Amino acid sequence: MEDQEMQLKVRRVSDKFTESMYVLANEPSVALYRLQEHVRRSLPELVQHKTDMQSWEEQSQGAIYSVEYACSAVKSMTNSSLYFKNIDGLLRQAINMKEQISNSQGRSLHDVPPHAPAHFLMTSGLRKEKDYGLRHAKGRGREAQLWDVT
Repeated sequence: MEDQEMQLKVRRVSDKFTESMYVLANEPSVALYRLQEHVRRSLPELVQHKTDMQSWEEQSQGAIYSVEYACSAVKSMTNSSLYFKNIDGLLRQAINMKEQISNSQGRSLHDVPPHAPAHFLMTSGLRKEKDYGLRHAKGRGREAQLWDVT
């Protein structure tokens, strides 16, 4: 009988000890300690993620600004066709005026087709002007020839 009583007492003591350990393990201060450990371990990684996200945000903001600037440049280029038409008209007027001056001095641009682009007319006109200056400078000496070309 003593053995059974002793076993019963040991069982009660062990049950009480287990219950107190269970309560102690689930006590709020222990939970807060474990929470603190978790935060201490995971915080550096979270800070690194935050700085990465901030740098990516800065890069994306720069890219967005560049794209918006490029879009506005393209939109302004579509509006510039009016200016190019104006420049084309002014170049044609200048070519016509040069042709009139050349015709009044006995020269013309007879090789150039009437529908030639403005840059072709200008370069061919300049080339003909230099050739004309060299032809008429022959026989007047080297100084006159250099003066007419430049």
